[in-house]
Amino acid sequence: MEVKPQDKVRIADRIWIAAALLQKGHPSRAAFSKSEILERLETEGLAAGVERGTLHAHLDQHLVANLPPSSGKYRMLFETSDGNLRLFRPGDLTHPARLQLRKPSKLLPRLQEIPQRYHSLLDWYAKWSRKTPLPQAPNYEDDPLIRLIGSGKHIWADEHADEYVENLRREDI
Repeated sequence: MEVKPQDKVRIADRIWIAAALLQKGHPSRAAFSKSEILERLETEGLAAGVERGTLHAHLDQHLVANLPPSSGKYRMLFETSDGNLRLFRPGDLTHPARLQLRKPSKLLPRLQEIPQRYHSLLDWYAKWSRKTPLPQAPNYEDDPLIRLIGSGKHIWADEHADEYVENLRREDI
């Protein structure tokens, strides 16, 4: 199996590698800032030959599953509520426009398209993405406003809502 030289590795794959190295190296961290990912790209020599603006476009839009896509519709990263990024995990929220494709959007680098020294990251990711639980969806039953749904319906149960409102208006005159 032939592996591409590092300078031929796709930008998306380079960024995924940097994010995976951060995630693996700091397992207690939930996500990382874009500047941390850029710094790791530099440290690994993965930013060589790539304009900074191109890297920012990938981090801001092309690779982020839960943001509206521009030209790139990959799902390699996920933006957390604080604006940081982490690796995408199956089951994460995905912007609907990223799912409307003829072929599935890219989630991971392909083994033969990354330098051999990063191959173990793909095995690590497979384990990490299975064992790391996704945040639980909010329990709407605990929300006091949601619990009000349907309350008071007995007030107009015997008449149509429009008639009920019309009768209230007549009473105020």
